Amino acid sequence: MPYPDWIVKEVRKNKTDLRGGASLKTADELAGHRLRTVCEEALCPNKGRCFSEGEATFLILGDICTRACSFCAVTKKTPLPPDPGEPVRAAELLKKWGLKYVVFTSPTRDDLPDGGASHFAKTVSEIKKLNPGLKTEPLIPDFNGLRSALETVLHSGPSVLGHNIETTAGLHEKVRAGADYKRSLELLARSKKIRPDIFTKSGIMLGLGETDAQIESTLEDLLAHGCDLLTIGQYLAPSKNHFPVKKYYTPEEFSDWGQKARKMGFKAALSGPLVRSSYQALSLYRAARLKVYGN
Repeated sequence: MPYPDWIVKEVRKNKTDLRGGASLKTADELAGHRLRTVCEEALCPNKGRCFSEGEATFLILGDICTRACSFCAVTKKTPLPPDPGEPVRAAELLKKWGLKYVVFTSPTRDDLPDGGASHFAKTVSEIKKLNPGLKTEPLIPDFNGLRSALETVLHSGPSVLGHNIETTAGLHEKVRAGADYKRSLELLARSKKIRPDIFTKSGIMLGLGETDAQIESTLEDLLAHGCDLLTIGQYLAPSKNHFPVKKYYTPEEFSDWGQKARKMGFKAALSGPLVRSSYQALSLYRAARLKVYGN
């Protein structure tokens, strides 16, 4: 299925941005601190834009995933042990960049007893230690439903707890090998019970073959399980070997879903063809705070 014009133009612009001096500087500093980004590993179409603005979504716990989701470009092999110095290096680079907000994530690490939760918590703690006031948003895997792992991350005090549902219940088995729709919903609900003061956030991709009724049902499920913030973006297949795109939604359709999500009750929602989990994360967080706390 050929890409629509609006996606081609945006991706071309992002590729042009990657060749700019600011993007090259960001890439060099990431390499110098031996840090990976999901921007690179997952082939994010917004990489050029973010790198040119001195931003990146860190990928902790290596670049190898223990699951085999058919939509994802992250490598599936035998992962290496966690790097104990990684949280400090991330904190140091963030201090150098002077960011106000950071999103970081990881591949799923089913090989680790806690799924990597302690490494997430240490990363939050080190970032806050060196960067007072910086807001953190760990985007976590499901930790195989282990409550203690979720508690470990939440007790480190992130500003937002992210976990993506990715797709509808009917498509989960085809698209997300090893994941479980109900388990992801329960993680979000547990987060609100353990730390009701921490915003929860999730994301869904469109274009995998879902119907409008299925999208709406998924949004209702997320709301019923305590999800505060939502991102909706277009699925783009990383290669011909990945799950095929069934439909490209128009910018107008994305705008409609964003408006619908906000009317349904999400505290903040961002919806667009190239929207990803970390896209305009600070703006989304601020919108939610304004709605809840008035500041």
